[in-house]
Amino acid sequence: MKKTFRKNERLSSKKTIERLFERGSTQVQSFYLFPFKVFFVFDETPQELPQVLFSISKRNFKRATDRNLLRRRCREAYRLHKHLFVNDYTRPASAIVFVLVAKEIVSYDQIERSVKKILPRLTLPKAETPC
Repeated sequence: MKKTFRKNERLSSKKTIERLFERGSTQVQSFYLFPFKVFFVFDETPQELPQVLFSISKRNFKRATDRNLLRRRCREAYRLHKHLFVNDYTRPASAIVFVLVAKEIVSYDQIERSVKKILPRLTLPKAETPC
């Protein structure tokens, strides 16, 4: 698997983003692992790679340069470790949102450790095909 983060891997559909942030939705699953709150959904039609969105709050990071720095760090950690949840035995989530909830700038090492722990939790076992 190439360690790239192409445009087709980025979540840009407003409809899907609204569905992920919709309160009370039974399809959307979420969990918290510092410094991220992760929202994800599994669709019936599995995709090879999920679509991913990274969100950094303007309330916590006033300067755009700080938000861009954190967004770059998150994307880089995801790009290097996305192979952890794409294999022959599991089906990855179809849409994922990483919301950075930290109040201060987080080091790349901390982000990378968290992403490594998060990615294996975003899979389902593949359904066995009947013979």
